[in-house]
Amino acid sequence: MEFSTPQELKPISINRVNEYDVKINWKNGMEVIYPARRLRMECPCAVCVDELTGVRRLQENMVAEDVHPAGIDPVGHYAIQIHFSDGHNTGIYTWEKLVDLGKS
Repeated sequence: MEFSTPQELKPISINRVNEYDVKINWKNGMEVIYPARRLRMECPCAVCVDELTGVRRLQENMVAEDVHPAGIDPVGHYAIQIHFSDGHNTGIYTWEKLVDLGKS
């Protein structure tokens, strides 16, 4: 997935495609489907990642296999906040983070 300008880092649509996946259509024409469990595991909030060390606190066995997004809200013009079925909702997923997740 290549993004040559900051403008391309903006999604044109964000939707749930089924119970477990989130699809983002990016301005550069790329379409990426993100599995919900992967998004939950990659949560960047201070509960899931140590703020001082950057060490991930959240472990695989702490997230149910069937976790899914219960809601998705915009955060300014730079990110989304996902409300997960396990009650977690403090992560802010910036466009840059979502692009990086789409590359791996």
